Amino acid sequence: MSQDLTDWTGRSETATDLLRPFPADALAATLDRDETYPEGAALPDLWHWLYFLPLHRLSESGRDGHAAKGGFLPPVPLPRRMWAGSRFRFLRPLTIGAEATKTSTIARVEPKQGRSGPLCFVTVSHDFRQDGQHCIAEEHDIVYRKDPPPGAPAPVAQPAPAGSDFSRTIHPDPVLLFRYSALTFNGHRIHYDQPYATRVEGYPGLVVHGPLLATLLMDLLRRQTDAPVAEFAFRALATITDTGDFSVHGARRDDGSIRLWARRADGALAMDATATLGDAA
Repeated sequence: MSQDLTDWTGRSETATDLLRPFPADALAATLDRDETYPEGAALPDLWHWLYFLPLHRLSESGRDGHAAKGGFLPPVPLPRRMWAGSRFRFLRPLTIGAEATKTSTIARVEPKQGRSGPLCFVTVSHDFRQDGQHCIAEEHDIVYRKDPPPGAPAPVAQPAPAGSDFSRTIHPDPVLLFRYSALTFNGHRIHYDQPYATRVEGYPGLVVHGPLLATLLMDLLRRQTDAPVAEFAFRALATITDTGDFSVHGARRDDGSIRLWARRADGALAMDATATLGDAA
């Protein structure tokens, strides 16, 4: 596997998109925010995931609803695909109503052996530019793994921190998951097909998207401060499903950064993140 897949390192593709108001307005409504984004407005951090969406024909979908492997991403011979984490530098806001470009490059392909079997990590770098200016630098980690055997116990998750400076409780009902899947043109069946999620991939219910969790963490921070975010990084550590409410939390650190995390209903740490604030305009 490693010999074939490492050949994909360095592959690159570029996409252009006009940042229209509707996706941002729709996500604001989905997050229960009373705001709209007309042309000229700054796009909130992480909302660039609403744009530059890859389109593939329905007949080209794989078992899990994603595009069949190949194309830009390497054809990893493992069936389960998850968003493992990301790192960002926010250099300047993207602006609604103007064209922008996204250049994606395969940075690393790393087959590994985990406790549950073979894994493969693929890291993709994304650079977003508008009007000749570099706006966002992103690194995105994807993890591939095999299906769990029938009746396999769920992995033991580490506990979330006990206290926080601010928090919100989120009810992950199927409407929230459907809306986010639709807005990001995400066909991954674990987010909307309950029989597939539980019987094929072995989850206890519909899975909350990793990017949605990260967006909810950033949204929590936006409700606390108007200061811009200079850097943001998150790791997905445990799965959250629609079987119970979860909460998002934040705590200020002595060095000025802010730790953000998602806490599952059973107290497990599902996502861990750090935000570094820039200077307010």
